[in-house]
Amino acid sequence: MSIHPQAGQPIEAGATCDVEAVLRAYRDKAQRPVKFGTSGHRGRSIDGAFQEAHVAAITQAICDRRGAEGIAGPVFLGWDSHALSGCAAQTAIEVLVGNDVHVVLQVDDEHVSTPTISWAILAHNRAGQATADGIVITPSHNPPEDGGLKYNPPHGGPAGGAVTGDIERRANALLDGQGDVRRVPYEQARDASVVERRDLVGAYVDDLPSVVDIAAIREAGVKIGVDPLGGAGLGAWLRIAQRFGLDLEVVNKDVDPAFGFMRRDHDGKIRMDCSSPYAMAGLVEMRDRFDVAMGNDPDADRHGIVSRDGLMNPNHFLSLAIDYLATNRPAWREDARIGKTLVTSGLVDRVAASHGRGVYEVPVGFKWFAEPMFAGDLVFAGEESAGASLLQMDGTPWSTDKDGIALGLLAAEIRAKTGEDLGARFDALVERHGRPFYRRVDSPATDEAREAVGSLAPGDVTIETLAGDDITQVLSHAPGNDAPIGGIKLVTESGWMAARPSGTEPIVKVYAESFRDEAHLEALIEAGRTLVAGAGS
Repeated sequence: MSIHPQAGQPIEAGATCDVEAVLRAYRDKAQRPVKFGTSGHRGRSIDGAFQEAHVAAITQAICDRRGAEGIAGPVFLGWDSHALSGCAAQTAIEVLVGNDVHVVLQVDDEHVSTPTISWAILAHNRAGQATADGIVITPSHNPPEDGGLKYNPPHGGPAGGAVTGDIERRANALLDGQGDVRRVPYEQARDASVVERRDLVGAYVDDLPSVVDIAAIREAGVKIGVDPLGGAGLGAWLRIAQRFGLDLEVVNKDVDPAFGFMRRDHDGKIRMDCSSPYAMAGLVEMRDRFDVAMGNDPDADRHGIVSRDGLMNPNHFLSLAIDYLATNRPAWREDARIGKTLVTSGLVDRVAASHGRGVYEVPVGFKWFAEPMFAGDLVFAGEESAGASLLQMDGTPWSTDKDGIALGLLAAEIRAKTGEDLGARFDALVERHGRPFYRRVDSPATDEAREAVGSLAPGDVTIETLAGDDITQVLSHAPGNDAPIGGIKLVTESGWMAARPSGTEPIVKVYAESFRDEAHLEALIEAGRTLVAGAGS
């Protein structure tokens, strides 16, 4: 992967997106259909892919589905700080009110994170009231000009494929004129009797001691640095510092829809990716001021953990967290498993096995974890892209969507309870289990090649060795739930390689991990590229 010469550098004046043009384009006619990916519908207004009509049709489709499913409680609605999120929220409110749906918003229209909405759904439904669900308007860590919308059903996590497929079909039918979108003007909708405003963020923060040992962090005097990257986590972090008396400094309180305060990502783009050392360079440069530091993406469902050594690889922190939690959550069910995606580090498997925990391995997408976490069958679930969640201390669900705030506080808890720098603790972990060498590379691919890779089956793989080792498994379906992975994974005793096409870009993603060295990793990646080239020929 080539690195842009300005990667990690501040954004120069005038180099951000034209926010006004992005907002004007939101009112233009939709040029592309609704398409749900691994986490909702995403697109750009300037490309005709995220328009007012898209949001209205999706929200109406959600209302129709709620009626069919008998979901009669409130919709918890949150949105992040992307330019398009605020106007999309207004559109969603117009349609929800037009359908006489009880909608719960944050007081003062403050930005609300994904984990806060997930937590609010679960808290409401746990109380035995009429069943609630939620909508979060966010394109996650994507660039400032992007928009996105995702739906969380009553289990609190991301909707599964059957649900999003139904919403997608209905929304596209509405875009084609098959049916009506019921809505009222925003000036009328915002004050409607079905609109309720609560301090959702404050309630979420108040409940954090049920999932993380806040008292231990405070008593140990852990010095914490936080950069919310201008996102919805800001309000939560400010409350956390004040409410619990922590030695916590929010180093960046800027909120700017153009995200002009960011550092450029690896390719020179503005991207609020808290797992990128380039996007997180500002906080990394401050690391010596803190015992541990952390960042979030704009909807705060992802975490970036900074130790004294720098930004931790997400796979490394997931493994470290699992190792710690295994001996510090005595109320968790002993038979419950650890959730991981197919392209998350094999170190997770080794750590879990050392503590007698099984692993539930699924395709890419946190949606696969929502129902088993809701049932308590998973105590922790994480993915290589820095998203994870965990159960409460008592073994009941906390957030069945990713929670970057709770994971950040978990990092502080580990520092408080062990007294060790997280980087040093990870070094000790790999002394016991082996050091992983992991990388993802993106290979340009035609539509035909992407389709070919996505439909690969074990019978299509004719090689018997991978990077010099015998292949022990060829997977086209995930071991945990037998769901198709939309690609292929080859496993050996000392490493693995996986290839899957992107759903939005003309590339095939090749993932590889070696438990030997960098040279072996390069051999695995090259084998992956050869496999991809052969599939497309």
